[in-house]
Amino acid sequence: MDKTIQWVVAAALVVIAVATGVMASRSASTGSAPALTTPYQAVLLVNGQAFFGKIDNLGSEHVTLREVFYIQSRQNPETKQVANVLIKRGQEWHAPDRMIINRNQIVLIEPVTEGSQVAKLIADQSKSAAPEKK
Repeated sequence: MDKTIQWVVAAALVVIAVATGVMASRSASTGSAPALTTPYQAVLLVNGQAFFGKIDNLGSEHVTLREVFYIQSRQNPETKQVANVLIKRGQEWHAPDRMIINRNQIVLIEPVTEGSQVAKLIADQSKSAAPEKK
């Protein structure tokens, strides 16, 4: 009799585990991506790097970040003061026009509000990069 009870308990545990797995995979695949309400977003990766840009296909396995910027610290050799500079990606040797990021490498995504310092620096760079109209 003890063997029968053990088999029933084991079978019940297997059924519960399978049902839990199925429900978890369904809820993960049916969840919709959150709405992005600002033009630019900050993306923090698991390796500690932070990028700013426009996110495409947030609900996908691979998130695309366009118009990508990052912050670089530069030290003035004379004064030894450190200044943070916003750099637009694309000037590197391989001239990337976007980043495709595995969603599993993203720690968080935050909005870059239009009044923030980052948004102002992006706007300034966009103005200076745009050709003048005559």
